[in-house]
Amino acid sequence: MNNKNQSGSIESIAESMTPTTNEDEIKEMMKDLDREQSYRVHACWRKWITVSISVVFCAFQLYATLTGRIPAQILRATHLAFVQFLAFLLFPAAKKLPRNTLPLYDVALAFIASGCWIYYIVNFRALVARAGAYTALDIVVGIIGIVVLFESCRRIVGLPIMIIAAVFILYAFIGKYLPGFLNHRGYKLSRVVSHLFYTTEGIIGTPVGACSTFIFLFILFGAFLEKTGIGQFFIDTCNAIAGGASGGPAKVAVLSSALLGTVSGSSVSNTVGSGSFTIPMMKKLGYKGEFAGAVEAAASTGGQLMPPIMGAAAFLMAESVGVPYLTVVKAAVIPALLYFAGIFITVHLEAHKLGLKGLPKEELPKFLPLFMKRGYMILPLIVIIFFLCSGKTATYSALMGIVSIVAIAVILAIVDIAHGYKPRFDFKTLLEVICSAARGVISVAIACGMAGIIIGIVTLTGLGLKLGAGLVSLAHGKLLITLILTMISSIILGMGAPTTANYLITSTITATAIVKCIYGDGTPTPLQLLPAHMFAFYFGIIADVTPPVALAAIAGASIAKAKPMKTAVNATKLAIGAFIVPYMFIYNPAMLMIDANALTICKITLTALLGMFGISVGLEGYGFNTTGFLNNTNVSGAVKKVFSVLERILFVAAGLCCLDPDTKTDIFGIVVIFVLVAIQILRKKQRKNII
Repeated sequence: MNNKNQSGSIESIAESMTPTTNEDEIKEMMKDLDREQSYRVHACWRKWITVSISVVFCAFQLYATLTGRIPAQILRATHLAFVQFLAFLLFPAAKKLPRNTLPLYDVALAFIASGCWIYYIVNFRALVARAGAYTALDIVVGIIGIVVLFESCRRIVGLPIMIIAAVFILYAFIGKYLPGFLNHRGYKLSRVVSHLFYTTEGIIGTPVGACSTFIFLFILFGAFLEKTGIGQFFIDTCNAIAGGASGGPAKVAVLSSALLGTVSGSSVSNTVGSGSFTIPMMKKLGYKGEFAGAVEAAASTGGQLMPPIMGAAAFLMAESVGVPYLTVVKAAVIPALLYFAGIFITVHLEAHKLGLKGLPKEELPKFLPLFMKRGYMILPLIVIIFFLCSGKTATYSALMGIVSIVAIAVILAIVDIAHGYKPRFDFKTLLEVICSAARGVISVAIACGMAGIIIGIVTLTGLGLKLGAGLVSLAHGKLLITLILTMISSIILGMGAPTTANYLITSTITATAIVKCIYGDGTPTPLQLLPAHMFAFYFGIIADVTPPVALAAIAGASIAKAKPMKTAVNATKLAIGAFIVPYMFIYNPAMLMIDANALTICKITLTALLGMFGISVGLEGYGFNTTGFLNNTNVSGAVKKVFSVLERILFVAAGLCCLDPDTKTDIFGIVVIFVLVAIQILRKKQRKNII
């Protein structure tokens, strides 16, 4: 949009200070930290090849969605053929290689990779007819297809999921030599390849099925939104709301990252995108670099937990668990609210402890004029939410969202032309949106394909139940120990993985342990499976701020010019809600709005928010602009406005009691927090009287 020069916008605020990171540095940082951004920038005729393929790809996807005439296997295989071709044209073999050239070996790999799926499409009927009796050529094509998928995964998604998939394939061959619950009869190469490449239990399974339908549509929708400048609108709106409050820029970072999470699919991208504005402002206001980077990293990571899109994981979760999409969105609301409430409260307390004020009101945009001028930007989001809440499918809702945003763009272009201005949305912009969507779906589709390999081996060998039984056995059947082991496993498996791959890996490998521990050999309903999947997903996502990998924290530290590990530790402390809340909804699924009435949901939400307040106060060691039981002094002799260790322990303990769904612990936690607060207020009054 051409509204970037609006008076009082966030750009004018950012320009009023010395920036810590320029645009070129941000782009290089993104390419180093986020593999999805390390793509080639073609020029001349090479550019138009990728543009043309992207246009045909998007046209095919829209045709398939609108008509519904293409068989699922053909749709998925065609989807992967386009994805694989673009993957090798756009992404170099190593990040250090030039991004303005296109080696012949990558052209060859592009044709080979897509050719394997074209072979599947052309011979589809014959392959179905001879299922179980595949030819030598079928197996060779399958092997090549799997190998090139691994190579594209190495380039774009990263090593973690590639190594895990390789270990699973190896397990299919050597399982007969392994002891205990890992033992199975073993499988030949032809059986493994045919199962993974030609059946819907493997690469073209449920994950790729979801990616080739509504996930693609939402990525296209997100590309349209990004081009309209909705990210900047969110930041400006949050500045209008919270920029003038104590520690305003930090609160803006929390709010804007929560909003951007509805359209962003990457913690790192979200951190760099909004952090390039908010982190310099936080530092200018007085926050330490490590804290400023941590706030943005923790809030941006939480964007992946924020409904309605959740980095595309909500769609995959609905497909995997077998519940309506809206059920997943509803389940994510209270945990996301608690997560961001914990960060917001901590930011507020830190601002008061340091005596930080907000930004000058004259530098902030006014909410009403801003909303009147650019409020139309949120209409497409409202359209999607409306149709989802009306019971429409995710596919239909995404289509309506795309139709609405295109309609708005056309109307604005007509208005601009009528007034003699350059159109804000023209044909060139449309091509940029299409290319961005095609490029954005590559990593998701490849991650889904690799997850299909893992799921395929699990179904072939029965490993899922065995892993679940193994973890439960290691925990001696104790649910809490099983949850702790699952948490550790999910954090390790989620390190460095994109959101979609993250969910697919953690849910496949670790969620089964929770289900096994709770239900034994019984068959849980889809709703009963949902908490276990949410648990694994939460801890997989929080790996983005958990040392030692902590990619989002490293991105925040790079912008803040701060120490990465110290930033990661601060981010972990800020994201404490993500380490506590999942345990709560396992023990009390009502927190996910499962089998709960309105009164129960209100009670859980209010007590849990009070609990997050208590925990945040305890961890921050400050709450009411007064000293604690023990008055500590710093080097200059000034009184520190911090609580004693005893007070901090009491606040945290009371907060945890409030998060526990039991009524008795709720009452105990509420009473303790109110008593502690009353003591602090009385002490503050006494101190004022003395002064």
